[in-house]
This record gives sequence, C-alpha cells and structure tokens, in this order.
Amino acid sequence: MNADSHHDDDDIKLFRESIGQINRLKSQRPVQQIRPNPIPKKSREDEKGVIDSLLDHPPADPDIEAGDELAFLRPGLQRNILRKLRRGDYRVEGEIDLHGLIVSEAKQALFEFLEDSLHHGRRCIRVIHGKGLRSFGGKPILKIKTDHWLRRNGSVLAYSTAPSHDGGTGAIYVLLKREG
Repeated sequence: MNADSHHDDDDIKLFRESIGQINRLKSQRPVQQIRPNPIPKKSREDEKGVIDSLLDHPPADPDIEAGDELAFLRPGLQRNILRKLRRGDYRVEGEIDLHGLIVSEAKQALFEFLEDSLHHGRRCIRVIHGKGLRSFGGKPILKIKTDHWLRRNGSVLAYSTAPSHDGGTGAIYVLLKREG
C-alpha cells in the first residue's frame, strides 16, 4: 500500500463520518439531462450588432480616403435610386455641415438633424462631412464616421457622394424613408 492510497482511505473515512448514514432514493428512473436550446444565429448577429454600435467601431471601410466616393443602397431597393441620387435628381430639402465639429458633436448633430428631417417629411438631405484634409493623421474621420452612422440608421434608404457643384467628395446626398 503506498502513501497515496492511505490518504485516499483516510479521506473516504472522514467523508463518510461527516455525512452520516445515507439512504438510497426510491425512484429508479435515471435523471434526464436537459440541454439548453442552441442560440439562434440571428441572435448572435443581433448581439454583434449591438456590441459594434456600443463600441462605435465602424465596420465600414476604414481605408476611405478624402477623394473617395461614398455610396449605399438599402438591400431590396432598385439601383436606379442610387443613380438618381448620384446625379442630383432629387430635390435637396435640407442640409447640415459637420466639418469642424469633433466626432461626438458631429454624431449628435447628425442624429438630431435626421430626426428633425424625418419629422418634417424631408426625403432628400445633404450632409457635408468634409474631405478631412486637415484631420489629424490625414484621415477623413468625419467622412468615415458619417458612412458608418448612416449605414446603421434604419431611416436611411440610400446615400451617394454629391456632384462636384454641390460638395463633391466632401458631401453626400441622403435619401430618407417616409415617416410613418
């Protein structure tokens, strides 16, 4: 008998003394293991979306440069909407100028403007985000953030870089859904 088995015997004896007499339960049915339902894929995607928005890291292309054009079309909509938007065929009913603001101010101003535009029935608005030529690190921060914020906003149907006479790559036309 080695030292380990002696300790095991002592441990078993101590355990039995501490719990006292035991009686077997009358039921002979085996205990049924209940497994939790698997987490649906959609829930995982929803949670990821919430986490992304809380962290506010844009999943949109972080390599957007000052001269790059932006375009977005909500799935299920006709591509000619984007083409008309790009050409400036929609009447611009309001605009907001974000450049010069810090990110937190720009976000708040943009969301308030979107809400106001929806409330007043505006369908097409212009958002001036600037080209970011004087941004720290030379990156167009507000342009990147604006792209991110608008993609995630369910009221936005589409957006496209404005024609050169209306801001070019420093501004976008945004098509909003009708309120209601």
